[in-house]
Amino acid sequence: MGERLHIVKVGGAIVEDPRSLASLLSRFSQLEGKKILIHGGGRLATTMATRLGIESRMVEGRRITDADTLEVVTMVYGGLVNKRIVARLQAMDTNAIGLTGADAGIILSHKREVKEVDYGFVGDVDHVDGTLLSTFLDHGLTPVIAPLTHDGQGQMLNTNADTMARVVAEALAQRYEVSLIFCFEKAGVLTNPDDDTSAIPFINTALFQDLKARGIVSGGMIPKIENALQAVDHGVAQVLITRADLLGQDGGTLVAQHSQDAETTR
Repeated sequence: MGERLHIVKVGGAIVEDPRSLASLLSRFSQLEGKKILIHGGGRLATTMATRLGIESRMVEGRRITDADTLEVVTMVYGGLVNKRIVARLQAMDTNAIGLTGADAGIILSHKREVKEVDYGFVGDVDHVDGTLLSTFLDHGLTPVIAPLTHDGQGQMLNTNADTMARVVAEALAQRYEVSLIFCFEKAGVLTNPDDDTSAIPFINTALFQDLKARGIVSGGMIPKIENALQAVDHGVAQVLITRADLLGQDGGTLVAQHSQDAETTR
C-alpha cells in the first residue's frame, strides 16, 4: 500500500453553519499526512438564488442548473465558500490552495446528455489530473476543491460534490492508500432520520437498493451512497459516511460490498 491520503467531502448544513464549519476544519487540519477537502454549498447557493429571484429545482438530490443558476453556483461555490474555507485553514497552519476543476485543468467534464431529465449545465467527469494533484500534495499544499468543472471549451459546469470526491479519490487510489470520508450533519446512514443512534454500521449494494426501495434512503443521500459504492469498486481503500464532528473518530457508516470488509477496514 502507498502513503495514506485522506479525502474529506463536506457539505449540507455544515458549510452553512459557521460554528459547525469551524469545528470540521479544526478536525480536518489535525488529520495527519496528506489531505484534500472537497466541499459543497448547495444550501447557500439556494439561499443566494432565492435572493436573486431564481428558482432552485432538484431531482433526487441533484440540482437542475440553468444559465442563471450556473452563475450563482459559480459565485457561491468557487468564490464565497471556497475562499472562506481556504482562509480559515490558513489560520490553522494548513497551507490550503483553493481550486475548481477549471484551475490548472484538474477536472475535465462534459455537459450531461439530456435523457429523462434535462439537468442543464451539469458536468459528468471525463478526466481527473491525478498527477497534478499529487504534485500539489508533494509540495505540502492541501487542495480545497469546489464542485465546479469545465469542458475544455470555456464552459463551466456544475458537478455534484459527492461525485467530485469519488472521482478524485479514484484518480489518486493508484498512488495512495485513500480514505474517502463523506462528512455531513448526521451520524451516518440512518434507518430513522430523526434518530442519530440508528446509524447503520455498514452498507453494501444490496442493502442500499432495499433501503432506497422502502424510502428509508432518499434525496441527497442517494448520490452519496452511489458514489461511495463506486469508489469502493474502483480501488479506494475505505469509504466512510459520518457526522462532521466525528471526523477522525470511530463511528459512522462504512461502505463495503461485504460485511467482513467492513470489519477488517475499521
